[in-house]
Formats: sequence, structure tokens, C-alpha cells
Amino acid sequence: MLNIQNLRSQFSVLRNNPQLSYLDNAATALKPDCVLEAMDHYYQYYGVNVHRGVYRLSYEATEAYEHAREQVARLIHAKFEEVVFTRGASAALNLVASSYGLSHLKPGDEIITSELEHHSSHMPWLNVAQKTGARLVYVPLNSEGRITVEAFRKVLNEKTKVVALTYVSNVMGYETPLRKIIELAHQYHAIVSVDAAQAVPHRKVDVKELDCDFLSFSGHKLCGPTGIGVLYGKEELLKELSPIEFGGDMADDVNLYTMTFKDPPYRFETGTPMIAEAIGLGAACEFVSSIGLEEIAKYEYMLKEKAIEELKKIPHVKIYNEHAETGIIAFNIEGVHPHDAASVFDKNDVCIRAGHHCAQLITKWLDTVGTIRASFYFYNTMEDVFKFVESVKEADLFFTGR
Repeated sequence: MLNIQNLRSQFSVLRNNPQLSYLDNAATALKPDCVLEAMDHYYQYYGVNVHRGVYRLSYEATEAYEHAREQVARLIHAKFEEVVFTRGASAALNLVASSYGLSHLKPGDEIITSELEHHSSHMPWLNVAQKTGARLVYVPLNSEGRITVEAFRKVLNEKTKVVALTYVSNVMGYETPLRKIIELAHQYHAIVSVDAAQAVPHRKVDVKELDCDFLSFSGHKLCGPTGIGVLYGKEELLKELSPIEFGGDMADDVNLYTMTFKDPPYRFETGTPMIAEAIGLGAACEFVSSIGLEEIAKYEYMLKEKAIEELKKIPHVKIYNEHAETGIIAFNIEGVHPHDAASVFDKNDVCIRAGHHCAQLITKWLDTVGTIRASFYFYNTMEDVFKFVESVKEADLFFTGR
């Protein structure tokens, strides 16, 4: 059983804003004190670059930076060498597409993706298709808007070279049946790139069990800092990939007309890295692990189910993902624009998101201009649920008079 009040007490944003009901966790999570303290410790006690210096402070900063890589690897059950630090999940997803996609695909090849994708999962492969002549193929969604194994089988064939899918949709909150999909894709020797930005912070993710080829996620949705993300890649695949950025600390040998690169992960981390951010992300990994990702998933689901139960009592509320496995609710109030409704939530200190959530394909599939999204995390409470539901009622009354 989670001790919610104890957990909440470790977040300065919640201490400084006691009236706040923060339900925009799918956009970014709040940061606990231990993450801020880890970053401050780097700046206050080291504050120097890593990998380059031969002096004590640089050595100790490097140790802290690489320890963070170990903490991330432990969280997702990866090898140390398989964890690449990037600027975010978007940068990680783009790295795979730009390096693997542009060098491996040709006209006639097919890339399987879906209308559930965040732009950062979809657009890099759209760019690859436009530049290589490969073709995007979309998994047909079922009536709920889900990816199913049966639908995936229908688009998988010998032309499939890449499968790029979300683990958990940032709009619908659905969990993709990835294990079977990956197994099927590998039968056709296709590689699988997973957008796990909405999965890693909320459930146990084991890359070895999944057997995915690449997996990307961001730090800031995991209670870590902004400006850092992770690309996991199978060791043998990372060794095949060429870097897409060049400069300091990633080169092995540089001559007038030739150059070679360090082994992964360092060949993909040119320049001064996000040192404090990596250290903060490592602390965040330890923090969520200490709580227990299985417990986090159960608790979020319980809050979401109660919110759904209460929303269904309100006439004119359309819920798009009633049976989602995660803590994300996508809905609209009939006759009320999502952005208008958001103003009422804000007045009541309830933080939700309104719009297309950088996922226009699924918004268009739903045939709406946007949705209102509430997303729960382990520091939310039942009081947040009821405050949220009351704000829905108030928005409906204010804008429609019903």
C-alpha cells in the first residue's frame, strides 16, 4: 500500500501549492526533492565536465554521471552499454529513424506504424519514407481505437523492415500488445522501435523480456529533469549504427580525410553531455523503483477507474477510452471546446491538458478538434479525483447552462 501523504511531502511543488490538483502527468511529472538535491549536489560539489579531466573533481563527476547510466540500465533491465543519453524521447526516436532508417531502407520497403503515435514516433519515420521511397503502413485500429495483434498480422509481410509503435498511447492510454507483435515482426527480420515515454514511468518495463530492438523514453515524465531522455538499443544494433551528430568526445581517431568513432553508447553522445540532468534522472529511477512500479500502476488505475465512474454520471460527457489500462482519461464535454473547458479547470487549480496532445492522427481518427486529458500519477489523491469531477460539472454548466 502506498503512503500517499508521505510521497506528496517529498515534492516541493505540492508543498508550495497545497491547493493544486496536478493531473497533467502524461505531459510531465513533478520532481521529488531527491532529484533536485542530486542535481544541486553536482553543481555545488563538482560543476565540471566529465570524461575529459584528469583531476579529482572531473573523475568524481564522471563516476556520478556513469552511475546514472547504471541506474537507468537497472530500471529497464538493459546492459550498461545499451543505454544512450539523449536530449529527450523525441531525440532518441529521431536518432533511430535518422541513423537506422536512412541507411537501411530503400524504395519498396515498408514501415509499420499506427494512428495512435505521438508525433515524435510518427514524424521521423514519415521523413524517412519521404527520403528513401519506403512506404508507411498503418495498423488498422479496432472500434475502440486499439492496436491488436490480429490487425498487425494483416499488415505484416516480407516487405516490412521497421515497426515503430507506441507502448502506451499518450491520448488513449491503451497498452499495445508488444510482446506478440515483436515476436511476429522478428519472424520477418524487421526491427522494432518502441516509444515508451508513457510506459516506463508507470509500469515495469523489461527490454530483455520484450525483446525490442530500440526503446525510447524521456526523463521528465519519470520524475526526472527536463532536457534528458534515453535510447535503449540492443548492443549489436547500436554497434551497427552511425552517429548523426559529430564533435567532441565521440570520436576515436580523426585524420584529415578519415574518422572513426568510439563504441556505443559514447559515439551517440557528442559534446558536453547533460551531466546534472543524467544524475537527476538516475535519482528519479531509484525513487520510482523504491516505490514499486507495480504498485504505481495499480494505484493510478484505481484513481482512473473512480474518475471514470463519476464522469459517467454526468450527462453530455463523452469518454473516448473508458477501458484504458493506464491512468489516462481522454474525454470531451459535448458543446464545449476543450480549450474553453480548460479555463474552468485552471480557475479551480486543476491542471489538465486540452488539445491534440501532439498526436493529431488519433485526434482526427476520433473526429474531434481535440480532447480534454486527465492523467494520474502516484502522488495524486482521491480528493484530486473529486475536484476534477466537480470542475467537469462546472465547465458544463458555465458554457452550456445545462
